[in-house]
Amino acid sequence: MEEDIMKKNPLFELAVLLGLLFFYACGSAQTAVEKEKLATDVRNAVEIPDFTFKATYAYPTGYKSIYLSPYYDVKVSPDTVAAYLPYYGRAYRAPMNPSEGGYRFTSTDFEYHVDKGKKKDNWDVEITLRDVGRPVTFRFDIWENGTARLIVEDVDRQSISFQGDVVVKKKE
Repeated sequence: MEEDIMKKNPLFELAVLLGLLFFYACGSAQTAVEKEKLATDVRNAVEIPDFTFKATYAYPTGYKSIYLSPYYDVKVSPDTVAAYLPYYGRAYRAPMNPSEGGYRFTSTDFEYHVDKGKKKDNWDVEITLRDVGRPVTFRFDIWENGTARLIVEDVDRQSISFQGDVVVKKKE
């Protein structure tokens, strides 16, 4: 008889479901040690520099946000910046070659500057690119949990920003 009550009672089912969700959430949370290691890895990667920004959303000026496929990124190393990002918005001067529509380049002549951010546990990174044919600046706001925002300033286009994650290389 009690088994029939448990099977038919929607509150019992809800309680079981909430219990399972609670235990799942507890098991997937990062420990304090993991968070500190990630913060240290991100800090080191930003200071060297040696990181990859994986863009997940684009925020064109004056338009709705756009979810991006997982292929868009900016790879930053001490001697190279390689960008593969889309562009949405108003261009003041269009490229002659249609395949040059987004930000697709590899730069070896750039200025890298990093500062402590305005808020605790983040960094402001500014990369001024000198060899892409026009003045372009990448401004990153990077948090110790690996999330980041990138604002691209270009004299030939409206600015655009991207939301994403910083990926650091695993040290073996």
